[in-house]
Amino acid sequence: MSHTLALFTDLYQLTMAYGYWKSGKEEEEAAFHLFFRENPFHGGFAVAAGLQSVIEYLDALRFSAEDLHYLAGLRGSDGQALFPAAFIEHLRGLRFTCDVDAIPEGTVVFPHEPLLRVCGPIAQAQIIESALLNFTNFQTLIATKAARLVLAAKGDPVVDFGLRRAQGIDGALSATRAAFIGGVGSTSNVLAGARFGIPVKGTHAHSWVMSFPTELEAFEKYAEVMPNNATLLVDTYNTLEGVAHAIEVGRKLRERGHDLAGIRLDSGDLAYLSIEARRMLDEAGFPNALIAASNELDEQVITSLKDQGAAINLWGVGTRLITAYDQPALGGVYKLSAVRSPGAEWKPKVKLSEQAIKVSTPGVLNVRRFVKNGEAIGDMIWDQGDDVTNEIVDPLDLTRRKQFGSDVTATDLLVPVYRGGNRVYESPALPEIRARAVEQMAMFHAGIKRFINPHRYPVGLEHQLFDRKTRLVLEARGHQS
Repeated sequence: MSHTLALFTDLYQLTMAYGYWKSGKEEEEAAFHLFFRENPFHGGFAVAAGLQSVIEYLDALRFSAEDLHYLAGLRGSDGQALFPAAFIEHLRGLRFTCDVDAIPEGTVVFPHEPLLRVCGPIAQAQIIESALLNFTNFQTLIATKAARLVLAAKGDPVVDFGLRRAQGIDGALSATRAAFIGGVGSTSNVLAGARFGIPVKGTHAHSWVMSFPTELEAFEKYAEVMPNNATLLVDTYNTLEGVAHAIEVGRKLRERGHDLAGIRLDSGDLAYLSIEARRMLDEAGFPNALIAASNELDEQVITSLKDQGAAINLWGVGTRLITAYDQPALGGVYKLSAVRSPGAEWKPKVKLSEQAIKVSTPGVLNVRRFVKNGEAIGDMIWDQGDDVTNEIVDPLDLTRRKQFGSDVTATDLLVPVYRGGNRVYESPALPEIRARAVEQMAMFHAGIKRFINPHRYPVGLEHQLFDRKTRLVLEARGHQS
């Protein structure tokens, strides 16, 4: 057996786990919450993703002999073993026994809301922190970027073209899956297509055209070998001449009982060229031929092209999707919020900061979404030990409050995933997750989804929780002084 993902953690998680074990605190229980503090891309929302990776990781969480051999060889600053042999043997028998609750993938989420809650022995909950953040941060970021692209495309299909620009093989695979959750309809990544059941699309590159004496011959040969996939890349030399050549090949395809699927533009003035190409295709009798575009697209560029009347039917987005180009990380965190001895009552904990946004929320938390006439109107972060009221308070501004009337429906977003380390959650199929994201996006006002100065969706602490947090902060500050 080789190294496992049990080592997919930061060293300080293991040094703390050893400290808990050594000091007799290992079985003390803790509640941790994973959340982010600000919406990505200066937007108004995020789309949760990454839970399936979390599940696969936790299902297989074991330290192999090779893992333990590696850890036994680590040395401290004095040259002695960092971890004693007794702790290494303890890790050999480690089995995950925590409770985990999570917001399902495809759910629209907002800052400060726990996407994951882990309750159980503190050492276990600590060891898994880094992996959970890695899976959730990246995939939520990409799913959100994809949702923004789909909003910009206004119903046109969006294709993931990002494989060659992705940050490593996992960056390509997990990002492609997350992009599909966010609404991207297909990918050029064949391995992702095979692994996740995502539709794959692709045609040919400039090298195909350049390998033939003429562009026309290149198009003719491609149409001969791929008559049912004849989308022709027309900008290797002169784009509008390329369109004319594609039309000529399209006529020959029809003589053989096939049709020209479309053309692709990968450079130049995409608005002007697409409009001219559309005119040429329509006049030649190819009104159903698609015009696909690529070339450093993102939601802002797509919006601009739409505003210019570009005649583009399909958008191939690569670098700026697969790398979340304009925001490299989500910034999610994993914070302890309560502790207890096994079987005892939870004791809420709060972390202070000079920055109000970084002061943590105490308790064992859930999120309740309120919906009126099919539209989400606010989210409440609440402590599961409280009798919940219908009032929320903005955690950063106590003057901002909202009450929910009796004419609303309420749903708690966190659902059980593990109980005592046993999985109790059946993961939906990927198309179901994608459909959930579509349904979720439709629940929110357009102002929340706009790209520039989006409306701030109401998210707050249930007022008892807000009061408790305030009291704990004041006590902690008084103690420090």
